[in-house]
Amino acid sequence: MSERRACRTLGQHRSTQRKVPRGRPDEARLTADIIELARQYGRYGYRPIAALLNQSGWRVDLKRVERIWRREGLKVPQKQKKRSRLWLSDGSCVRLRPERPNHLWSYDFVQDRTHDGRAYRTLNIIDEFTKEALMIRVDRKLNSTDVVDALTDLFILRGPPEFIRSDNGPEFVATKVRDWIEAVGAKTAFIEPGSPWENGYCESFNARFRNELLDGEIFYTLREAQILIERWRRHYNTVRPHSALGIPPAGAGKRRARRPEA
Repeated sequence: MSERRACRTLGQHRSTQRKVPRGRPDEARLTADIIELARQYGRYGYRPIAALLNQSGWRVDLKRVERIWRREGLKVPQKQKKRSRLWLSDGSCVRLRPERPNHLWSYDFVQDRTHDGRAYRTLNIIDEFTKEALMIRVDRKLNSTDVVDALTDLFILRGPPEFIRSDNGPEFVATKVRDWIEAVGAKTAFIEPGSPWENGYCESFNARFRNELLDGEIFYTLREAQILIERWRRHYNTVRPHSALGIPPAGAGKRRARRPEA
């Protein structure tokens, strides 16, 4: 049977029998970069990987990254079942929303253990407007005095915020902490007891912190935990694209701070 007749019967153009698809010349290099980023940041999906590629100099759209991602069989491993959350879709508390940098900070504790089974705690402080992780203090025990010390260091660097949001833990509601916060001109914004969704920004950060670092690292000493957690905090602020911003929080904070008010 002739080529012309076969193509007519199948409804194909004759050129499909002659042109060999070659693909894009940079496909292999892009695939290798995607696989390397997926290996380096195992808890990232294809959207953050695409953002990291564009930050490093690639000009690639999301659909192409997704196609290669699925073709190579890449996926984020499942750790646990999803839990329903009651905060708003943008993670904000109903009663008080951030309006500008240094307007509203929030803080909370996260607990984990080193390889020898000993517990340690982290005090996570974030700016809810810029999404920056301002500080993650790590120690075996953290109390109200440590909270005051951490806030003092940040106030010296950035100045006090207008509000500081937290739950009703004893370290936060202690008279020493409340009096000191009011003395520097800030105000406390405690959430309702038993309502963690009102501290949604910090809860969301804590979940990413645990998912991307704590669940995937073994810390043999407290010092090792302090060093690696601080390295992750800097990466989170300056390299990792935030899902709500599309760029790292530090860059977004500078850009939004320069934006003129309406």
